[in-house]
Amino acid sequence: MKILLINGSPKGKNSNSLRLANSFMEGLRIKAEEQGQSVELEELDVSSLKIAPCKGCFSCWRNTPGSCCIKDAMPMVIEKEIAADLIIWSFPLYYFNVPGSLKNLIDRQLPMVLPFMSERSDGCGSGGHDARYDMKGKRHVLISTCGFYSAENNYDSVTKMFDHFLGRGNYTSIFCGQGELFRVKELSERTDEYLELVKKAGAEYACGGITDATDKELHTLLYPKEIFEKMADASWGVSKESGEKEADDLVFTRQMAALYNKNAYDGKDRVLEICYTDLGTTYQILLGKDGSKVITDGSLNPTTRIDTPFTVWASISRGEIGGAEALGKQMYTVSGDFSLMIDWDKFFGSMSSQTAAVKEEKETLKKPSMASMLIPWITFWIAVSINSVTGSIIAMAICALIPLLMRKRKLVLWDQLSIAAVACLSAIAAITGEGKLVTNAGYLVFGLFWLVSCITREPLCAAYVKYNYGGDKALNNPLFMNANYILAACWGALYICTAVWTYLLGKAGLGNILIIINNLVPIAMGLFTAWFEKWYPAWKARGKSS
Repeated sequence: MKILLINGSPKGKNSNSLRLANSFMEGLRIKAEEQGQSVELEELDVSSLKIAPCKGCFSCWRNTPGSCCIKDAMPMVIEKEIAADLIIWSFPLYYFNVPGSLKNLIDRQLPMVLPFMSERSDGCGSGGHDARYDMKGKRHVLISTCGFYSAENNYDSVTKMFDHFLGRGNYTSIFCGQGELFRVKELSERTDEYLELVKKAGAEYACGGITDATDKELHTLLYPKEIFEKMADASWGVSKESGEKEADDLVFTRQMAALYNKNAYDGKDRVLEICYTDLGTTYQILLGKDGSKVITDGSLNPTTRIDTPFTVWASISRGEIGGAEALGKQMYTVSGDFSLMIDWDKFFGSMSSQTAAVKEEKETLKKPSMASMLIPWITFWIAVSINSVTGSIIAMAICALIPLLMRKRKLVLWDQLSIAAVACLSAIAAITGEGKLVTNAGYLVFGLFWLVSCITREPLCAAYVKYNYGGDKALNNPLFMNANYILAACWGALYICTAVWTYLLGKAGLGNILIIINNLVPIAMGLFTAWFEKWYPAWKARGKSS
């Protein structure tokens, strides 16, 4: 398959539209080669070609049929168009049509048609001209970006023009608004997601055509209208009020404020104060139900303050370093209400992050639950301590039922080990009749599970709660990991101690006191855990040494 990619952007290789076209080609090439087709791609950069405007002299019809009197690069372009099986037209929207250099190329295609009038059956215009060359079976794809929040209703003149010379319905188009965002590294999470979608479209095109589902996704806005227009206005770096140029860090802060998702507003106004320590500048962002506003005079009382070098914050926004990782390394500090940092993606994340968060909420049943691990143990400790045989049967039955009861949830290693350990201990208790001794051994085994997990990459509690902090990404967050290692060690020590005092108090005949202690202590530890997992990250974020 011969593919001709016509890059009609005056920016050449720096074209935003070309990024989409390259992603489309990548998907098409991979799928075509998987199907055993060879792909031969040639790219023409119109901005680097010498193509003069058409003179309208009709020499190519009258004097030298099929040959233009202008001697430049256009005959070569026509030759390649004729030879291609697929032509990809890549261009930005300039003043509601194609750039002038590409329009010159289109005008100079006149030698490709015959001068004789012909009827049209597709409803485009009142007549036409038949092709001079056999163009049947040739496919065309139009790929373009524009600077509006949406491509809708902005390509009317483009599609009218291509309808005329390609024929209505004889080409596929991918028109994407918000095109300038593809050059902004800070927004790469969202734009890369869209490029992957374009790549998927290319793969589908190689199989016959882009599916309706993918086409619908391609028409999804990168960001809502309000957010995009705020970012676009801020990107010019000029004050709306004075018309004067603004400092780069203020422009950056305005763009960050534009990303605020007001749908995340929870009834609480927040004032985020950012001090760029290397520049000596401080700005405030008011986050409310109606949106965000940047304050430059420091007149508000901050609820959360971030002290950071501008270079660090810019690197975080570009995805060069994770925000949580940088905080864990104390590359910046946070004081005040730390909940804003915990829910950062909800307030400032890309639309893909926000959509993923909603999707994740809807798919909660697929996450692992600590109940899968605890239910067998709790049943074992209660039932077996009451009656060795009957309790063991009940505990083993629960172990057998857990995979069924939790079938919609993922069972992690500690769930599986707990089921196996409880089943084995229950069997021992049933055979020996030593229910109290075996349940005491259960405390020891359970404590060892927690302690052993402290020497692994993922402490036991992290295996369950990481899904509330970005899944596996949380494993690269030093604050998250340190907090979970500490908690895992505390829980492990607690149950090792529980095994010791249960044995000693049991020997002393203080069974009633033992029941109270073994119920109250885990509750107290649970309350400590809930407090610690909020306090520790906030404490470390303030720059305190551990």
